[in-house]
Amino acid sequence: MKKYKIASILMFIHGAFMEVGGCLCLIPIFVMGSDKFDINQYISFIVPYFKDNMNLMLVMGAIYGIVRIIGAVGLWKNRMWGLVLSVINCVVTMALMMFMLPAGIMDGILATTALILILIQYFGNKKIIE
Repeated sequence: MKKYKIASILMFIHGAFMEVGGCLCLIPIFVMGSDKFDINQYISFIVPYFKDNMNLMLVMGAIYGIVRIIGAVGLWKNRMWGLVLSVINCVVTMALMMFMLPAGIMDGILATTALILILIQYFGNKKIIE
C-alpha cells in the first residue's frame, strides 16, 4: 500500500507542477504576445511541429496534467480506476517522452518511477511460474 501512495505523490507532482504549472506559467507570455518574448529560445522540442504550435502544446499539457492528477487522486484513495488510469498515463508518457526532448527526460523519470512502484505493489512477490 505504501508504494501506491509514493507513486500517487510522484504523479501528483508531475501533473500539478510540471504539466499544469508549466502551462499556467506560459499563459502570460501568450496573452502579452509571444513576439515580445522569444519563447522558442527557451523551450525546444526535437519535433519542429511542437515548437511551431506552442499554443496547442499548452492545451495538451493542461489536459495531460489534469488527467494525471485525477489518476493520482484515485490511486491515493485506493480505487481500481485510479490504478488503471495511472498505468495508462505512465505508459503513454513513456511512449511520447522521446518526442518532447529535452523536457521529456523529466517526464520519463517521474512516469517510469511511478509505473515501477505501481507494478511492484500490484504484483508483489508473485512468480511467473509457481
